[in-house]
Amino acid sequence: MADNSGYLPDPKGFSTTAIHAGQDPDQWDSMCVVPPIVLSTTFKQFGPANFKKYEYGRSGNPSRDVLEQSLAALEKAKHAVCFASGLGSLTALMSVLSNGDHIICCDDMYGGNFRLLDKVGRKFGIESTCVDTTNLDNIKNAIKANTKMIFIESPTNPLLKITDISGVAEIAKNNKILFAIDNTFLTPYLQRPLDLGADLSTYSLTKYMNGHSDVIMGAIVTNNTELAQQLRFLQNAMGIIPGPFDCSMVTRSLKTLSLRMQKHRSNAVAVANFLSTHPKVLKVIHPALPSHPQHELAKRQTSGHSGVFSFYIDGDLKASETFLKSIKVFTLAESLGGYESLAELPAIMTHASIPADVRKELGITDNFIRISVGLEDPEDLIGDLKNALEAI
Repeated sequence: MADNSGYLPDPKGFSTTAIHAGQDPDQWDSMCVVPPIVLSTTFKQFGPANFKKYEYGRSGNPSRDVLEQSLAALEKAKHAVCFASGLGSLTALMSVLSNGDHIICCDDMYGGNFRLLDKVGRKFGIESTCVDTTNLDNIKNAIKANTKMIFIESPTNPLLKITDISGVAEIAKNNKILFAIDNTFLTPYLQRPLDLGADLSTYSLTKYMNGHSDVIMGAIVTNNTELAQQLRFLQNAMGIIPGPFDCSMVTRSLKTLSLRMQKHRSNAVAVANFLSTHPKVLKVIHPALPSHPQHELAKRQTSGHSGVFSFYIDGDLKASETFLKSIKVFTLAESLGGYESLAELPAIMTHASIPADVRKELGITDNFIRISVGLEDPEDLIGDLKNALEAI
C-alpha cells in the first residue's frame, strides 16, 4: 500500500488470530460458533470451595476469558488482563508499585493519565517525573534509586511524539526497571511494543480495539507471568473489572480490527495531505508526513499510523470554536478510534486537566485541533474540513 511504504510490514495472520483465538466452538457444550455471553454473577460449586473453574463473576468470567485470550494472541503474548477502563489499566499498573516508588513518564500524555499520576498517585506516595522521552538522555537523567517504572505513550497524546521504544527498553533492562507503553493509538496491528522490548503493553480498548464508540474498557498485555499474576490479583481485589456483555462486544470488534486500521490509516493520510496544503493551516502533526520530526523512527517501529492526528489553524480560540462548530461530517466530541470521525480542542477538552503553563510549554494552544479520522469516504471528510476552514 502506498501509504504504508517503508514501514514495517502488516502482521501476518492477524485477522485469522482475531477471529479464532480463544473461540474454538468445541469448548462450549452447545458448540456455538460465536462465544456465548455469560452474565451470571455466581457459579454452582461441587462442595464448599470446590468449584469447576469459576466461583464468582468478579474473580472470573467465561466471556472475559475469551477476550483476554484473544488480546494476548494478537500480540503473541502469554497474558492479557482486562479492566473497567483504560484508566483502570493504569490504576492497576500504578498499584503494582509501592509507597515511595518513582515513575518516569512522557511530558505529553492523555490528560486523564496525567491527572491520575499527579493527583492520585502522589497522594499514595508514588512519585512521577515527566520528561520529553523522544530524547533518551532525558530518561537516563531522570532515573533515581527508587525508579521502578517507565511509562510512556508513543505516539503521545495529543502532540504525536514518537519515542524509540527499543532504546527505552534497553535503558529499562540495564537499570532493572519495568517498562510499560500505552499502545492505544496504534493497536497491535500497527505497533507491537512487546516485540520491541517493552514489558507491558497497555490499552484503552474503548478506542480502536473496540472501534464502535459503545464500550469503555482497558487491558494490559505482557509476557511476564509474575506481573500478570499481580495484575490479575489487583483486577479482582480492586474490583476494576469489565462486564461480560462489554467483553463480548470487544471480542466481536477485534474480528474487524485489521480492516478498520487499514482504512483509518489510508483515510488519515489523505486528510493530512489535504490539510498540509491549506492556507489556513499552519502545521500538521502526522507521523506519516516527512515533516514529522520522528518520521523515520515511526517507519522503523510501526506499520503506519492510525486515524488520530493534530494540526494548528491560523487563528485564536474564536477561530477554533468557529471551525469546530462548522464541521458537519466530523462530530465535535472527545474520544477517538471509532468508525465515526471526531474533532476536538484539547486545550479546553481532553487536556484541560493539564496545568495551563505546561500546556503552553508543550504547544497545546487555543488553535491546536486534534481529529480522529473515521471510516467515512475520504472525499467527504476533506470536503467537510475545507468548508469548516473557509468559515473561519
